[in-house]
Amino acid sequence: MIRHLVALRFSAGTRDLVKLGLFAELAGLMDRLDGIADFQTRANVSPETGMVRGFNDLFWLDFHNAAARDAYLDDPEHQAIGARLVAALEGAAEGVFVCDFEL
Repeated sequence: MIRHLVALRFSAGTRDLVKLGLFAELAGLMDRLDGIADFQTRANVSPETGMVRGFNDLFWLDFHNAAARDAYLDDPEHQAIGARLVAALEGAAEGVFVCDFEL
């Protein structure tokens, strides 16, 4: 199993409704793509604000295997959602951190 963890630094003033809409679009990929076991989103509640560096929103997807993760990465709908997400971040791609690891 592969966990694809994404930390986000949204631009100041990004409305919660926008964030929720993007997360809902990502969750909807579970209905289209095989091999996604779970999708979750959370707020970063760490008290170490200096270390958090504004990455206050997180989501992750659990994939059955690396091939399922790779299919997600190549999926045109995922890429379109990702482009909209990056557009809402502070510094565009500088506002996202991605980490994949095996469970």
